Amino acid sequence: MISQQQTQKQHHTILPQQIELLNLFHLNTLELQLRIQDELNTNPALEETGTQEEEGSDKFSKETVQDFQNWEEYGYDDIPDYKTEYKNYLPEDRMPEKPLADAPDFREDLKRQCRFIDIPEDRYVLYDFLIDSVNEHGMLEQELEELASELSFKQHSWVETAELEEALMTIRQLDPPGIGCRNVQEYLLIQLRKMNTKRPDIRMAIRLLEGHYSDLRSRNIEKIRRELGLEEDEIKIVLQLLAGLRTKPVITVTAFSQANQRILPDFLVTDEGDQLEVELYRQRSASLRINQSWMEMVQSTTRGATIDKAARQYLRSKLSSAQWFINAIVQRESNMLKVMKAIVARQYDYFRQGDVLLLKPMKLKDIADKVMVDISTVSRITCNKYCETPFGTILLKGLFTEGIVNQEGDNISNRVIQTIIGELIEKENKKNPYTDRQLVSVLSEQGYNIARRTVAKYRELMKIPVAQIRGLWN
Repeated sequence: MISQQQTQKQHHTILPQQIELLNLFHLNTLELQLRIQDELNTNPALEETGTQEEEGSDKFSKETVQDFQNWEEYGYDDIPDYKTEYKNYLPEDRMPEKPLADAPDFREDLKRQCRFIDIPEDRYVLYDFLIDSVNEHGMLEQELEELASELSFKQHSWVETAELEEALMTIRQLDPPGIGCRNVQEYLLIQLRKMNTKRPDIRMAIRLLEGHYSDLRSRNIEKIRRELGLEEDEIKIVLQLLAGLRTKPVITVTAFSQANQRILPDFLVTDEGDQLEVELYRQRSASLRINQSWMEMVQSTTRGATIDKAARQYLRSKLSSAQWFINAIVQRESNMLKVMKAIVARQYDYFRQGDVLLLKPMKLKDIADKVMVDISTVSRITCNKYCETPFGTILLKGLFTEGIVNQEGDNISNRVIQTIIGELIEKENKKNPYTDRQLVSVLSEQGYNIARRTVAKYRELMKIPVAQIRGLWN
């Protein structure tokens, strides 16, 4: 039976311009520079102002070197030699910046290796898609079923999971080996199987990973030793072998040129006596403007009716796009300064002295409420952004931490607790290291009441093993 039903719903729709603006918030300084360059190349209504005015103002400066001097002026000049010799050296405040070295991405290198493998050209899309799906450390976090569905949607043709599995096995044999492993266990086994498997310690390590990996993650060393029938010295040798293996195929995105790695900050925080000054590393909105000739063409088309309708629409759309882009850059920089100033105001003591112990608990919601923007805006502005401070370059995401109340009732950042735990473990007796319960007792004596599982969580975040393994390694 056919029936009609009337319903009333309320939903929120995000405009494409809002999505594009949020994407601009997420970009760092270098990515924004590339985005602006792409916009300049594709939109003729947008242009970037140069430094001709600044150069013109210095053209007739007294300090400007003359293009021509005759012998009378040069030979009988009374300027002392030491002054002209000194000008051959650049002062420290005017030293040119080092150019960033071009570091090849490991994904591009893997794609080039795939081109030398004897596989059909129509299969390259599978290999490239899998390589692009790995994270910055070379690990594959998504399930193959999800990847197969995503690739099928993009290619408009069905892709079987078995096809991706076959391509993944081939990618793992490329250099560096193990790319595309789904967890640390798979990557450790790949490394062990490439060694001499006739050695008893390697065979025992493979057996341990295949049958007792969950116990290894839980640090049940005594249980592993009993079930494998090993002596204490033998389990120590196996653990030392596993400790010498890598846990990630790629350490960093620029692992091939780590020596040339350099961070380009997005913010600058300077200490100006009694106050801290916050500014952007490079402000781009002031250098962008609308092309005047393009503006005149649009104005002429509105007065005259001789121009084609499609051409008139094209001129107006490019002008509107350029105006929106400039306003978006202005809004991005304005929100970035508001968020960064709110962060500096909340962490004033930390930015003055650079001591991690002075960090206060801070959440995204705290800054969002103070600046009166959405939490997602604060998240995008602080994501993958760096700040240059008097004590070094810091990652903004590292400033957002939860809080723990001490015995005096003060709210302490968990970064402070992690730092204290790291110092206690560094100064402990290496032959008799602290257990998690002993760390709880020591922290309680210092005024920090923390549960044992919290200590274990912080210790794992700092990649510090349990006391049993630390005792075996020393």
